[in-house]
Amino acid sequence: MHVDALKGHLDGLLMAVVADAPLHGYAIIELLRRRSLGAFDLPEGTVYPALHRLEHGGLLASEWVREDGRRRRVYRLTARGRAALTASRRDWRGFAQAVEAVLGAAP
Repeated sequence: MHVDALKGHLDGLLMAVVADAPLHGYAIIELLRRRSLGAFDLPEGTVYPALHRLEHGGLLASEWVREDGRRRRVYRLTARGRAALTASRRDWRGFAQAVEAVLGAAP
């Protein structure tokens, strides 16, 4: 799927992936790819700036941890991020329902 198709939805997708447990950037990319059955195979150049933007907005927080002898920045959802994710899910359901009503209708 082309990155442009994700406009307006990338933040919600990233927050949903991080909602279950704190993850480092590469793990976020991999989990997003797996959960979407390969549809969202996003480059680091798309994901990392979005993670930084979400962190700057207070929706994610990060910390450096040592994992397998490597230092990695791990992102977690904040309370404000959980509220934003709830709103994003609600908005997505309404949008998807409206699109299905139009595109799913047989002429």
